Amino acid sequence: MNRFASILLGALLLVLRPAAAEQILPHSLGPWAETASRSEVAMSAEAVLAEYGLRATESATYSADGSSDQMHVAVFQMKDPSGAYGLYSFLRTPDMVRAEFAVHSSMSRARALVLSGNLVLDIAGEDLARLTSEINSLVAAVASHAQNGPLPTLWQHLPPTGLVERSDRYILGPQTLNQLFPANLGDALGFSKGAEAELAHYRLAGHDVTLLLADFPTPGFAAQQLAELQKQFDVNGSKAGGAFPALFAKRDLTLLAIVAGAPNQAEANALLDQIQSGTQLIWDEPTFQFKEPSIEMMVVGSILGTGIICGFALIAGLAFGGFRLFIKRMLPGKIFDRGTQLQVLQLGLASKPINAEDFYGSVGAIQGATIVDKNLPDRIALRIFR
Repeated sequence: MNRFASILLGALLLVLRPAAAEQILPHSLGPWAETASRSEVAMSAEAVLAEYGLRATESATYSADGSSDQMHVAVFQMKDPSGAYGLYSFLRTPDMVRAEFAVHSSMSRARALVLSGNLVLDIAGEDLARLTSEINSLVAAVASHAQNGPLPTLWQHLPPTGLVERSDRYILGPQTLNQLFPANLGDALGFSKGAEAELAHYRLAGHDVTLLLADFPTPGFAAQQLAELQKQFDVNGSKAGGAFPALFAKRDLTLLAIVAGAPNQAEANALLDQIQSGTQLIWDEPTFQFKEPSIEMMVVGSILGTGIICGFALIAGLAFGGFRLFIKRMLPGKIFDRGTQLQVLQLGLASKPINAEDFYGSVGAIQGATIVDKNLPDRIALRIFR
């Protein structure tokens, strides 16, 4: 029994998980009723399921009255749709063709897989092609419990030439990678630091090769992981002649592509050259480069700046003086030198009493002039004249 069926049947290790807080599978599907007691799924790939983020499992068996047909259903509840998509791709076998139960669904004669948000339905029966109506009802009942969200798009970077159909797998951890990729890379790919991977099989020039695509958060991190892989494994001839299988790799910005099973670099390049990350790096922040001027330029600039300031002050002074003279000739005693109309606040700092006529040269006494108290202390009296 292969590794995919062992997850459902539990051939190696039985691990029980707490039941989901909310029941997902219905008790009946039209004329089909639940006949077996509800239970959790026995799993033998605990590490793989943990990497995909398994939260809970549930299973049930349905059968119709008067019929020997049975339908065994298991549902895997994952922490997010990405993990559910990864588990769906892991469970899918090459003999399963595309089905119409959902956008991501596949079916063989005795097994069907359906992805619905963060839920994965695994359905087993004798001849599921006759039970499409019941399966559609099951999918509709389960969909109300699913949490929808964006799905991974790394598969879009897989080259179509030579791709073996339904061989792509979405990978989120080293345990899953070690089961699917020929080289035992472990966590050297950097899953613990945010990497995600997509794996697929190809037939090129009569050879079966495996392509592994890994996407990293930044181009620098991708370059760092490639350097680490070259130190530990035979990547692009870094450890030729050793015990490690030959791997051929190429980095394109945040995307790292690794080919295993190719006989030489030329055949690997035929596949690697088709891979492009599609990521565009732009730098839109303003830049500033400071360059200190020479001493000659600073001296000349200081002289010119001082001359400009002095010239502006001279022109402004002449303009103000000319404007004042023009106004005094055109409107004598109307705007300037209005001694009889202005209130002057003066601080007397001399012994001589202040007289407004001394400032404006007015003829005649100022009406309402304030009487000066000459007995105030000298140099500190404050007198106000009108």
